[in-house]
Amino acid sequence: MRAVLIVNPNATSTTPAGRDLLAHALESRVRLSVEHTGHRGHAIEIAQQAMEDKVDLVIAHGGDGTVNEVVNGLLGRPGTLPLGHVPAVAVVPGGSANVFARSLGIPQDPTEATNQLIDLISAHAAGQPWRRIGLMDCGERWGVFTAGMGVDGEIVASVEAHRAKTGKGVSPTRYMLVTVPTVVKASRREPRLTLELPGQPPVTGVHFAFVSNSSPWTYVNAKPIYTNPDCRFEGGLGVFATTSMGIWPNLGLARRMWSKRPNIKGKHLIRDDDVATVRITADSPTACQVDGDYIGERETMTFTSVPNALEVAAPALKNIADQR
Repeated sequence: MRAVLIVNPNATSTTPAGRDLLAHALESRVRLSVEHTGHRGHAIEIAQQAMEDKVDLVIAHGGDGTVNEVVNGLLGRPGTLPLGHVPAVAVVPGGSANVFARSLGIPQDPTEATNQLIDLISAHAAGQPWRRIGLMDCGERWGVFTAGMGVDGEIVASVEAHRAKTGKGVSPTRYMLVTVPTVVKASRREPRLTLELPGQPPVTGVHFAFVSNSSPWTYVNAKPIYTNPDCRFEGGLGVFATTSMGIWPNLGLARRMWSKRPNIKGKHLIRDDDVATVRITADSPTACQVDGDYIGERETMTFTSVPNALEVAAPALKNIADQR
């Protein structure tokens, strides 16, 4: 088996020692080449070359942004899936949140994740197929676990601006410091989004909308935050949108999202865990994010579920359910 290890040396918890341990462990199981990213979009270029070289497995050692770039490099622009062989994707977490990896049942600790990956490679060599998951076609790029318009796009934009200015990494504290004033600011303006779901009349007066490909929606350190508890990589997309920015309704909603047994509901909430497409339009250009990456302001975004789009080296869905 031929594999490429793509390392983002600037990811929050990526270290030279961890990289060397990972590479040494993998070299006993696969023919490995190691590539380091040097700029934004570099993982896309490396993954494209891996696709051309017909390698079997591409391993992303970094955060969710690195994973997103790897997937987009392998699959190209959304609309159709590539014909022929596409390498499987593995992840060894190296970022601050690692939502995609954790939702797949991959341990947060890089050493534990490495050991799990070795076991998965051995099982695959013995005939066990890789797990197949669906992705989000976001029009201009693929999304692997989350996207949104409105408040979360503004939060991501503010965090990225802070990182660019200070050179410091992202942390849950930084997100919280940005989230509070951003939400307060959003609550003072008129809603400007319209949400369209299959077979339903458009919903106007929407303040923000999240689209999910899995659950949880995100993590704050070890704490999962839920918007669509029953959303799965093997199903349709989850949608979570509100028609009110009132303090009390949203405090109650936030409490439910943090619960160990989340029962996500509210009179001002539009939510579904399994839809084929989600279309969001805005009265004026609105901040958007895909997989925690700010992509700019858009007036229209359409998100489409694409089943069985990618092979991943990850535990089977049943094994994850048993762990939980």
